[in-house]
Amino acid sequence: LERGAVFVEDGAWPEVAEGAGTIAHELTEALPHAELPEVMLVPLGNGALLTGIGAWLRHASPATRIIGVAAAGAPSMQRSFAARRTVSTPSVATIADGIAVREPVPYAVDAMPALVDDVVLVSEGAIVAAMRLLHEQLGLVIEPAGAVGIAALLGDDGASMHPWRGARIATPLCGGNVTAEQVQRWLLP
Repeated sequence: LERGAVFVEDGAWPEVAEGAGTIAHELTEALPHAELPEVMLVPLGNGALLTGIGAWLRHASPATRIIGVAAAGAPSMQRSFAARRTVSTPSVATIADGIAVREPVPYAVDAMPALVDDVVLVSEGAIVAAMRLLHEQLGLVIEPAGAVGIAALLGDDGASMHPWRGARIATPLCGGNVTAEQVQRWLLP
C-alpha cells in the first residue's frame, strides 16, 4: 500500500477479534460467576466479533455455549463453519448489511471450530420482528445486523425458539445505522 498504510479487514486479524472480545470480558467482569450466560448469541459477519467473544468465553466461562447468528440471506459463514473451509456465495440478499458476507475471511473460518458451538440462520421477518420489539419495548433503534441475536430468540413466528428456552442468554445489541425511511418501514406500525 502507498505511504505505509495498512488495510485492516474485519475478521482477518486476531488483534481485531481480541478487541471485539472485550465485550465478553466486560460481561464476565460485571456478573457473578453463577450468573454468567449459558448461551451467548453473537451476530456473525466476517467473524471478528464472534471469534473475539468466543475466545474470551472459552477462557472465562467454558460452559457457555457460543452461537453465531447470520442472516439466512447471507449464509456463507454458516456454510463455511459447517464445511470447515471457506464457502463463498455468489450474492447476498438481506437487510442486515452489517453481516452480509459473501466472501468469508479465512482466519475467522479457521478459528471458529475451536471457539464456536454452532451457527444459526435467521430470516428477514425475524430480524424485523426483533428490531421492532427492541424499539417498542426498550426504545432502542438497533440496525438489522445488531438485532440478529434477538431474532434467533424470536424465530419466524415471534415465539421463543425451543433450543434456548429456560437458558440464561446474552447477546450484544450493537449498531444504530438505520435511515429515517428504514425506521418508518421497519419500526413504526
